[in-house]
Amino acid sequence: MAVKIFSPQDFPAYLPKLNSLYDDLFTGGKGFRSKLVQIVARPLKLDSDVENLLCQTIEFIHNASLLHDDLIDRSQLRRGKPAAWTKYSPEYAVLAGDYLLARVMVNLSGHGNIRLVQYTSEIISDLLEGEWLQDSVVGDFFISVPQLDRIHNLKTASLFKWCLRAPFIALENNDKELHNILSEMGTLLGQLFQRSDDLLDYDIRNYEGKVILGDLKAGYLNSFGAFISADMSRAQIDKMVKSQDLNDFYAVFSGKENFLKSVAEFDAINTEKIKLYHHYVQQLKAHLVKMSLDQNAIEQLIRVLNSLTDLLYFRKKS
Repeated sequence: MAVKIFSPQDFPAYLPKLNSLYDDLFTGGKGFRSKLVQIVARPLKLDSDVENLLCQTIEFIHNASLLHDDLIDRSQLRRGKPAAWTKYSPEYAVLAGDYLLARVMVNLSGHGNIRLVQYTSEIISDLLEGEWLQDSVVGDFFISVPQLDRIHNLKTASLFKWCLRAPFIALENNDKELHNILSEMGTLLGQLFQRSDDLLDYDIRNYEGKVILGDLKAGYLNSFGAFISADMSRAQIDKMVKSQDLNDFYAVFSGKENFLKSVAEFDAINTEKIKLYHHYVQQLKAHLVKMSLDQNAIEQLIRVLNSLTDLLYFRKKS
């Protein structure tokens, strides 16, 4: 069942510029996180109104973070269109992001599940802490992968964890072991997605046509950059940072072939994370069986969850 995340009835008609901004913002988005919520919620047989609330909640939070991120990063484009701060002004972009987060709290409070409100508030707090930390490492070309993982766990992984856990919280299933498994799964999915996204900067599996070396030129050493620079000399790192195109970048490795060997090593490390994720999926299956859910629905959920690693890391289309 499709969920309409944004409609004119959601926001006051007397704020036409706000509604116009949201029209631009929500059009063209993949809505992946809301789809993930639906996938998890389906075998739980949540009430459709609750499912819609969860889907809207995660998309409001995600898009609020995009509004703020684009302004902080001074990104000119979002989903192939001018970023909101460039079209509507930085002030309006900030207010629009804040308003989405406020609506999240209003909507969830109306639902009345205090644990869901609390957990969602924690996730929003994590996002803000992650953004603060990420902004603080711009220009730091000696940062390590574990340091970046901490940032990505707060920013990217927190939303994946919410998608997996929120349907169970809405069902008032607060089994501690179950939620630990879901948290581990969400953390791994977030890290894998972020590391794959970071590879796009070097034109690896860049099916989306992301700007090449955009992160590096903006002064941000992403996870793959941190991985390959770990054993570099200061001179090599300086040469890498000054790369104007991929040919310059390959020269740091004495050619593209050596560069691709580093990509293969990075993939191998992340393949181990994928194996660990699949291990947690099997643990989740055991918990779902104990809940006496429909067996066919469980099997379908497990298949989809297992397929996410190919989609999110290797960018294979489902």
